[in-house]
Amino acid sequence: MIKKILIYLFVISGVLNFTPVFSQQEKADLEKERQQLQKDINDIQTQYNQLKGKTRQSVTQLNILNRKINLQERYINNINREIRMIDDDLYKSSIEVYRLQKQLDTLKAEYARSVVYSYKNRSSYDYLNFIFSAGSFNDALKRISYLKSYRTYREKQVSTILETQQLIAKRKEQQIERKEQKSSALGNQTKQMEVLSEQKNEKAGVVSQLRSQEKDLEKQLAAKKKRDNDIKNSLAAIVRREIEAAKKKAAEEAKAKSNAAVPANPDANAATKTTSTEKPAGPSVPVADVSTIKTSTSGSFLDLNESDVKLNSEFALNRGKLPWPVDNGYVCIHFGPYTIEGTSLKGYNHGITICAPQAGVPVKSIFNGVVVGVFNSGGEMNVTVRHGKYFTTYSNLSSVNVKKGDNIRTGQTLGSLGADDEGGGGGKLDFLLMVESKEVNPEIWLSRH
Repeated sequence: MIKKILIYLFVISGVLNFTPVFSQQEKADLEKERQQLQKDINDIQTQYNQLKGKTRQSVTQLNILNRKINLQERYINNINREIRMIDDDLYKSSIEVYRLQKQLDTLKAEYARSVVYSYKNRSSYDYLNFIFSAGSFNDALKRISYLKSYRTYREKQVSTILETQQLIAKRKEQQIERKEQKSSALGNQTKQMEVLSEQKNEKAGVVSQLRSQEKDLEKQLAAKKKRDNDIKNSLAAIVRREIEAAKKKAAEEAKAKSNAAVPANPDANAATKTTSTEKPAGPSVPVADVSTIKTSTSGSFLDLNESDVKLNSEFALNRGKLPWPVDNGYVCIHFGPYTIEGTSLKGYNHGITICAPQAGVPVKSIFNGVVVGVFNSGGEMNVTVRHGKYFTTYSNLSSVNVKKGDNIRTGQTLGSLGADDEGGGGGKLDFLLMVESKEVNPEIWLSRH
């Protein structure tokens, strides 16, 4: 009987440890994320303040407001996750307290029975009689060991009861602490929801103003479209030039291999046996025909040599993990067709437009490659980097640090970010990604913010 009870006490002591759902690490991660979001909100607010006092609204102002609202919603979601984690912790803790209380009741009942048993058998005569009534010496030793175990069991009962009581008290203190945390989080949630409501109202006012400026915005869109077409034509010429260079190189390599494969003439005296009117009978030397050169399995001349194959593979493997060309940047105009809110105006973005809090910051290459183009378009400096069959273009640079033919490493500075043409105080980069002549969405290739 005592052996079974001791095992029972051992099992109880093993489950007394309880790890709250809301761990310190999770709390630290939430706090770190919240601090970063608050920093981003402060940065975007500083940029917005430079536009806020202007009489005429702009698309940049609308983009900044959208960014603010997005950050504010993420901030509120962070608070909501904390509240859910606290609720889960409180629920688990309540179950734990209930279970511990049931165990405590069981322990007290067992202890009460053992006290009654000890009281009824409290005389020394009963203990001695229990030992000396043994049938053998070994049996007597077992009975002595049993009495020692019983005494240990009594001591363990008292210790476990006290530990359980202390643990219940600790859990209740933690519950009070969690409830205070939840109350604070709910207060912060209410405050941030009010801020979000104000931002949405402010956005509605800007959208209303933009609607009245639709003709001016239409002119801006037309100017952007012309600039984009100029850049697109320049890129098409660059890509064609690189493909032609790759074709020429492939032809030269094919010709060199063909010449190397021609066998030597075995008849050294063949030339003396011919008359002056006869042509030499030696084998002809074939001339390489570019149209017959086999390209790679992808059908690309930019995926033939070993270095390009390796670069293309590495670039593809880093899809969704490539670094951003501008620190603290965010996408203010996404890839493809878009509409200016509150108006009927539509545009098309050949890449993505990245806005940043400040102009003049470094613009960096997102991957290893070689500079194949540095050109001016509409007063904006542009740099194109080739990464095998992939081409990235960084448009609207105020200055350029590289030249055509330079080998570039990931993260290397290409130039400085140009200012937003709407005078918002921040910077703006048009970033394009092409697979040879095909435009693709750069956003899905960049690492997630």
